[in-house]
Amino acid sequence: MKLSFWEIAQAVQAENDWKQWEDFSVTGVEFDSRIIKTGNLFVPLAGNADGHQFINKAQENGAAAAFWSSKEEAPNAFPILKVADTLAAMQKLSVYYLKKLSPSVIGITGSNGKTTTKDMVEAVLSQKFNTYKTQGNYNNDIGLPYTILHMPDETEKLILEMGMDHAGEISFLSTLAQPDVAAITMIGEAHIEYLGSRQGIAAAKMEIVDGLKASGLLLVPNEEPLLQPLISGLSQTVETFGWEAAATYQGAVRESGKEYTDFTVSGFSEDLRIPVPGSYNVTNALIAVGIGRWFGLSEEEIRQGLADLIVTKNRTEWLKAANGADILSDVYNANPTAMKLVLDNFRTMPTNGKRLAVLGDMLELGPESKTMHCSVGEYLKPQEIAEVFLYGEEMQSLYEKLQAAYGEHIYHYEKEQKNNLIQALQAVLEPQDMVVLKGSNGMGLAEVVAALQNES
Repeated sequence: MKLSFWEIAQAVQAENDWKQWEDFSVTGVEFDSRIIKTGNLFVPLAGNADGHQFINKAQENGAAAAFWSSKEEAPNAFPILKVADTLAAMQKLSVYYLKKLSPSVIGITGSNGKTTTKDMVEAVLSQKFNTYKTQGNYNNDIGLPYTILHMPDETEKLILEMGMDHAGEISFLSTLAQPDVAAITMIGEAHIEYLGSRQGIAAAKMEIVDGLKASGLLLVPNEEPLLQPLISGLSQTVETFGWEAAATYQGAVRESGKEYTDFTVSGFSEDLRIPVPGSYNVTNALIAVGIGRWFGLSEEEIRQGLADLIVTKNRTEWLKAANGADILSDVYNANPTAMKLVLDNFRTMPTNGKRLAVLGDMLELGPESKTMHCSVGEYLKPQEIAEVFLYGEEMQSLYEKLQAAYGEHIYHYEKEQKNNLIQALQAVLEPQDMVVLKGSNGMGLAEVVAALQNES
């Protein structure tokens, strides 16, 4: 971000006499005082601790100015912009900066696949445009404006991931960002505890059209009946992706390997390849295809972009265990639909050894959680996945369901028994095997992945 102090003051309608300071350049915005750099604007936010108490650290690290909403006295002889709410001020500043740079905005939401889709869209659009995307999982009311304020001034296409836990959150993000293009990856069960049903989740995801420009594009899965009544009558262009001929972008898997998937797309003369496995990743790629087409990219540019894809860490990532076994790590988040998609792909992958699965609790599923965990059992068969390790309280019901079929080859561990899980897994995992790990981020399966990689 490159703005002047006076420009920022006007954009956020600062309440104090900011003209007492001569105007100067401000470069960058941070809410973490530890990573402030010279010239940055410090935005103290309320969290586990009040960010205002770290103003001295921010100054030591080179902060040029700061927002201020605390009742405590602001530091003397330091450029302060008094506002009613520092987060609201950062959000307002991001709207100003977005309008000033005026890139095309692409908003992506969905119950699963948001980050991978964001990566694919960025890979495709970067073939022709200067792009910037949400870094990591900065996809909420703090992360989205933070992302906007960090985009380079040459950005032509801004890809924003939009996450949510509750109704109304996507509406806020979409209204703030005013996307030119919006996409919904899928409707699963994530956060059903707060939204009541898949219908409630579909309605919450459709809030992405609240800020979508009238001339914009909405991309939705063709095979999701819950979205059909919600897209009826929209003034924006609506296109679909999926496996059926009715989809605007119809895909078909041609070949899938451990580290790639080849597929066809309706209207394309040749196959496309993505460097990740699974038909579920093809549907993500179809979104990138559609967005690429919307912005005028050629078939070859889209093909090359997908081939060059680099996905964000912990999303469908192949790694190596210390003993040489293959690890398929997908441990950032999980819901029943996503877990089934991963297992459906994994259970047919060729291997010279055996297949193992480590599955952690899927969180925020509400009163039907145990039933939803049990439903994963249809994708677990001893002749396909030889050993199953279940981790967490909610996985107890799945353990009981599969115990007769798996006998001594299925294991269950409570959350405090992570070390036991690691030791048992290391004892049976052989160099020629492959293991998939999937669970909600809160279960900490990334630690199990790290332990397998660093086995002494």
